[in-house]
Amino acid sequence: MPHTDITTIDEVLTELDNIIDATLGEGSPLGIFACVYRHTTAKIARGIEENRFENATRMEHFDVAFARLYIDAFWRHRDGEPVSFSWEVAFEAAENREVIIMQHLLLGMNAHINLDLGIAASEVAPGDEIYGLEGDFMMINTLLAELVDEMQQRISRVSPLMFLLDWIGKRNDEAVVNFSIAKARDFAWKFARNLAQAEEEARDQLIRRVDDQISSLGNLVAYPPGFLLPRVLSLIHYFEEKNMQKAIEVLNRE
Repeated sequence: MPHTDITTIDEVLTELDNIIDATLGEGSPLGIFACVYRHTTAKIARGIEENRFENATRMEHFDVAFARLYIDAFWRHRDGEPVSFSWEVAFEAAENREVIIMQHLLLGMNAHINLDLGIAASEVAPGDEIYGLEGDFMMINTLLAELVDEMQQRISRVSPLMFLLDWIGKRNDEAVVNFSIAKARDFAWKFARNLAQAEEEARDQLIRRVDDQISSLGNLVAYPPGFLLPRVLSLIHYFEEKNMQKAIEVLNRE
C-alpha cells in the first residue's frame, strides 16, 4: 500500500523504525540499509533545523517524497507486489546469506540514490523549478559525506575484515569496491534534470531505461564476477556478525 499519508520527516523516521523492527523480527539483512538510512534522514532533519538548506519547507517535502519511494518499495516487496528492478535486486540479495553487510548497504544506496533520488527531485521541482533545487540537492552531498566515514567505522565493528575492500579496491575496479556516493549523486542530479524537463511518456521511458541500467549495476555489486573479489568477500563474510539484531545494535551504538 503506498504510504502517501506520510507528510513529515518525523513520520518518515517512525516508518523507518517500523521497517527496522520488521526486519529484526525476521533476522533479515535488509535492516542494515534501513538502519543507515534512518541515520541519514535524522541528519537531514537536523540540517533543516540548523538552516543548512536554502528552503527548509521544500527540503522537507523533498526528503519525504524521496523516503516514500523506499518505504513503498519495501512494503510492496513484502506483500509480493512488483517493485523497480533496482530494488528487486537489493531485496532478493537478502535471500543470499553469503552477501556481506557492506554489499547490502551498497545495494540499497544504489537503488535509492541512483534511481529514486532523481525521481523524487523531479516530482518536487518539475520543469525549470529543478534548477532552483540544485543548491539544496548538493547540500545533501555534504551531509552524506559527514555520515559516510562514521558509518564505515561502525560497520567495521561488525565486519572486522572490511579493510580488505580498501586493499582490493586499489587493484580492482569492480562496482562493489568502488561505489561512490559523490558519483551516484552527480548521476542522480543529471537524471533529475532530464526527468523534470521530460513529457510524461518520455519520462516513463527514461525511468525504465535508468532502472535497467541501475539494476545491472546492482547485480555487479551483489554478484561480482572474477576470481579474487568473490573469495575476499567470502573471507569478510566468514568473520563478520551474522546476527542482524546484534549487528544493528552495534551500528546504532555511539
